Amino acid sequence: MALLGCAAESLTIMLQFPNPSRSYDASRHCVCFWGYDNSREITFMVDDAMLRSLQPGVGSDERSVLGVFDEFRDKVLEMALKQYVPGPQNRYSIS
Repeated sequence: MALLGCAAESLTIMLQFPNPSRSYDASRHCVCFWGYDNSREITFMVDDAMLRSLQPGVGSDERSVLGVFDEFRDKVLEMALKQYVPGPQNRYSIS
């Protein structure tokens, strides 16, 4: 039983989002933000169309898209946690 507990602990995802920074990438039409798994930085890009689907009718300009990201930050971070898999990949796209 103790061995199972150790195995379960080693599978725990350590992804955290201590940095509230985010930026809009107009060329990719996405908001970029970063998570950390121990010392590894993981880049996430959430498609602006996905963000606009969370708040229909919002504009497509940078300020509007970043505003939606800020309003739905917890939901977006939840999506990022579900998508993240520990390993060599350090970039994820949420669309």
